[in-house]
Formats: sequence, structure tokens, C-alpha cells
Amino acid sequence: MSSGIFSIGVSGLNAAQLGLLATNHNVVNASTPGYTRQRTVQATNVALMTGAGAIGQGVHVQTIERLYNSYVTQQVNTAQSKVSQLDAFYSQIRQIDNLLADASAGLSPALQDFFSGVQQVASNPSLLPARQAMISSAQTLAERFHAMSTRLSEIRGEVNSRVTTAVSDINSYATLIADLNQRITISQASSGQPANDLLDRRDLLVNELNQLIQVTTTTNTDGSFNVFIGTGQPLVLGTVAQQLVAMPSAGDPTKIVVGLKLPNSALELPESLITGGQLGGLISFRASSLDTAQNNLGRLAASLSLTFNAQLGLGQDLTGRIAGDAGFVGELFSITTATPLSILPNYMNTGGGAMSATFSPPVAPNPPDFAGNFYTEQMPSDYRIAFGPAAGDYTVTRLSDNAQVAAGNGVGTVSFDGIDLNITALGNNGDNFVLKPYADAAQSLSVNASIATDPRLVAAAGPVGVTPDIANTGAFTISQGVVGIGYSTANVPASLLLSATDLQGVPGTWTAVYSDGTQTTGPGNIALSNGAANLIGFGFDNTYFTVAGTPPAAGTDTFVIDRNTGGIQDGRNALLLANLQTQSTMDGGTANYQAAYGRLVADNGIRTREVKVQLDAQTVVLQQAQATREALSGVNLDEEAANLLKYQQAYQAAAKVIEIGNSLFQTILSLR
Repeated sequence: MSSGIFSIGVSGLNAAQLGLLATNHNVVNASTPGYTRQRTVQATNVALMTGAGAIGQGVHVQTIERLYNSYVTQQVNTAQSKVSQLDAFYSQIRQIDNLLADASAGLSPALQDFFSGVQQVASNPSLLPARQAMISSAQTLAERFHAMSTRLSEIRGEVNSRVTTAVSDINSYATLIADLNQRITISQASSGQPANDLLDRRDLLVNELNQLIQVTTTTNTDGSFNVFIGTGQPLVLGTVAQQLVAMPSAGDPTKIVVGLKLPNSALELPESLITGGQLGGLISFRASSLDTAQNNLGRLAASLSLTFNAQLGLGQDLTGRIAGDAGFVGELFSITTATPLSILPNYMNTGGGAMSATFSPPVAPNPPDFAGNFYTEQMPSDYRIAFGPAAGDYTVTRLSDNAQVAAGNGVGTVSFDGIDLNITALGNNGDNFVLKPYADAAQSLSVNASIATDPRLVAAAGPVGVTPDIANTGAFTISQGVVGIGYSTANVPASLLLSATDLQGVPGTWTAVYSDGTQTTGPGNIALSNGAANLIGFGFDNTYFTVAGTPPAAGTDTFVIDRNTGGIQDGRNALLLANLQTQSTMDGGTANYQAAYGRLVADNGIRTREVKVQLDAQTVVLQQAQATREALSGVNLDEEAANLLKYQQAYQAAAKVIEIGNSLFQTILSLR
């Protein structure tokens, strides 16, 4: 009997001691990151069967278990991955938001100041200080483009650097997890019991890994983890860690992407596979916001340069020179249709494909009256030129929406979205190139050095003019005229005679426009009426003049069309340049400069706000998931204090059992 009492008491002492040890372990690790509360799992020993029935033989501790729920842990990891992704995205996009929307450092004030300078020239075309002020504001505008482009490039460099760091950290975590897998497997195989602290450490590493990239895990029969990224690409398989590598993209070496390290090379992973965590946030930001901002800024610089230069080239400078004259400068800004655009070949190409690209000239106002304004059809996007599937075939895809914008076969020039692509050598099937038309546009925008040093070269005047004879008797007027692309002054001076019925002496082939919208062409005399409609304008050699008033009742009036010699007070072309500020010069003639930039600012601001709202909401989700985990797995010191008392009392009670057994044994020994 005493022997049974002793063994039962000792089993109670052992169970209580293990309970105290587990509780003490919980208390000292209450603040340890990733620690999961542990407890002993007790069970009765096998009873001794006797004629009087089953006599209990005490207790034993089956195991020390973690209070762990894999589903709750996965919820925490998923929420943590999303928070880290949104936080990385927000930390980057708010930099662009601050840059674009800055009231003093943004582009809007510089655009406004520049066109205010143009308006001053239109009002005072002969004043050199007004011309110099316009040039200075143009230089300030170009510098603002440079500064913004430089800052966006710095952000891109920061993203590349953080991607490289994140990939290195991911590899470190993968190695640590694989090492823990091995230690856990050995420990559990040798003892047959869970390696609780090692399991906690591994769970913590997986949680921290989710802060870098979203991963999923599976558990093997030996207790080791498999870790996967994307749609199932293995990062850790048992005790083997796969290594990622940060590498320049095959299609765009300026972009650092994630690749899978192979024995002798690296396989670039599609960006769609990199989701969640800091890495997913950085890559998503670069694709959806940074590229968009840079392309929009570059497109604005290109459109401003192309449209302004096109209109400036239709003017006359203060020295009387016009297009075609030696010394005439028809471009204020440096970005022209002759500037080659950036085309990057994929380094895996096998053929000798070659091509170049330039900006298409802006769409010009239509003849004969040249009403409207110059505008561009550019889209803020990069493009992929892919060869195949048949030999010589190629397609051009706009990457912002994956729309095919052009296709063809063989060498030659193809135009799309305001870009002229000249393919001079065909690539092999499967070869591809990336066209980045706006990568350097904002950074390379500059003011023409000739105009900067000589303000007289600003072509503010119109190139032709009309002089009525002072002896004219009618009330008929002919405007000073406007010109279009390709205009010629070869047929001027031209002396026109106006009778009561027609206009005589218009040179070459002319086009006459009447009040009912009809047009007639010819050489010879121009009738002042066409049925019930009256003549409202005429043009020749890509010049156009509006008419109004009544002709002389008898005889003829005389008008002379000639070059605008001595037109130093003429600001007609400067006025047309100033009008570009509010005219629809972009997006196929649907938006002006300020509207296009304002849309960029608004879209980026809305996206910034959306990400902030999502981040705040997801942070709450994470906190709730963490609270759920803490309620299950966290250490409650009050509860542990109660457990200490419970196990202390259990220990004392077991000791009392042994004491009673000893007393009984002594009683037996005292019998004579």
C-alpha cells in the first residue's frame, strides 16, 4: 500500500513540477516576440486491476503543448502582409503626391508664369525686356521639369534599392527557416515531442517574411514547413532554401526585378507573382504610379515643346526673318521630332532587329482657314514591339492598357499614338523591344540657346500682312492673315483689285469660303457671292485671309499682300502662342496643358488617399487578428500567477501524500 502511495505521490510531484516549469517559462517569455503560451497535458497512469476493482496509479504528463491555432496565425500573416504592402506603397506614392501638388514647387505655377510671359510679348512685341522675361520664364519652366523628373528618378532609384534589399532579406529568412526545419525535424524525431520554442521561432520568421512578401505554407509529416510565394513557386522545401535574386529586367534594364536563382543563370519572375509585403507594395507602386507619373510628366514636356515650337515656326522674328530664311529659329524648346526616343532591346533577343522612333509632328489646324490649334495624340505609356509569329511580322502593344496599337510586316515606318516608329532591321520570332518615349523628355527639355542669347529671335509677328490703298472708297476689309504648315511667300507681293462683284489678282490656286460653308477653288477671279452666300475668306499657298464689309459701288479698291516687313509692333503669332495655354493641345485635342497636369495631380492624389484609407482599414484588421491570436496564444500574467499557485498547491498536496505514505510505512515498521 505504502509503495503505491509513494509512486502516486511522486507522479503528482513530477506533474506539478512540470506545470511549474511550463508556467515559469510562460512568465519569463511574456514579452518575447512570437512566443506562444505553453501548458502541460496530463493523463492518468494505467490503473492496477484487483479483485476490489481498478486502483489508480497516479498521473503523468503526456506533453507540453503550445496554445496555437494555425488558422488564426494565417490570418495574422495575411493581414500583416497586406499592411506591409500598403505601407510600402503609401510611403512612396505620398512623395509623388507632395511633389506634384506643391503650390510653389509644382508645375502649375511655372506653366502659368511662362504663359504670362508669352502674353506680355503679345502685348508688347517690340520690347526686348518683355521677350527676355518670356525666355526667363521658359528657362524656369524647363528647370521645373528637370527638378521634378530628377526627383521621380530618385524615387525610382530608391525603389530599385529597396527591392534589392528586400530580396536579400527574403533569402536570409528562407535560409533561417530551412535551418529551423532541420533542427525541428531532428528534435522531434529524437524526443517524439514538439519542439515548441523552435516552432515559435519558425512561426515568427514566417510572420516577418510576410512583411517582405506574401507567402503560404504547408506542413510535412516530419514537422518541417514548405514555403511558397506567388502562385506556388517554392521558396523553402523542407530543409532546402531556394534563392531569389534582384536583377535588371530583361526588357527594361533600368528596372530591378525579382528572379529565381538557377544553377547557371536566373529566371525573371513575372511581376504579377510578387504580391503582398514590402516587395509587392514597391513593385505595385512602380508599375501603377511611378511609371504613370513619369510618363505623364514626360508627355506634357513633349506636347508643350511640339505644339509651341510648331506655332512659333509660323511666325516672324524681330529682324524680319521667317521660316526658310537663314538665321530663323523656329523652336523655343529642344525636344523636336528629330530627337530619337529610348528603345531598349530585350537581352534575350536572338536576332539583329534594329529600329528608331521619333515624336510625330503635332496635328495642325486644317486648311483653308487654319482654325483651331496644334495638338498631340500622345498617350502616357511605354510600348512593346514584338516580332512574330510569322517571319517579319510585328505587333506594337501599349503597356498601360495592353492594347495593340499597331501591327505590320517587314521594315518600314509605322505611326501610332503620336509616335513614328522606323523599323530598319527585323528581329527573330520572339524578339521584343520596349519603347520608352517619355523616359527622358522632361529631363532633356531645354530652351534654345540661340533664342536665349538673342530675344529678337522670338517669332512673335505674323509672316504676311495686308495693306489697303489709302484711296479705297469701299468699306471692304481683308485681315492680316494667318498661315499654316508649309506656307509660302513665293507669290507675294500680290496686288489685289476689288470690284463690286469679285476679287482679282489672287495668285496661284486659291480656295474661297462663303458664309453658307461652301468652298470653291480655282485660279482667276474670286466671286464675292455664291448664290445667297457672301465671301467670308480666301486662301492660297497655305495662307488665309478673312474678309468683311462692302465693296466699292464703282471702280476698284486695291489691297497688297506681302511679307510683314517692318512688323515690329505685330504680336499676332505671340497671341496665338499665348492662346495655346487654354486650347486643347493634348489627348487628341481634348485637354490643355493645365488640364492634363491637373488630371495627373488629381489621379495621383485620389490614389494616395485610397491607399491611405486601405492602409488604415487593413491596420485595424491586423490589430483584430493579433488580438485574437493574443487571446489564444499570448501570456496573461494574472492567469500565470494563478497557475503558479495552483501548481504550488498541487506540489504541496503530492508531497503530503508522500508524507502520509511515509507515516504509514513507519507505523508498520513499529509493529513487534
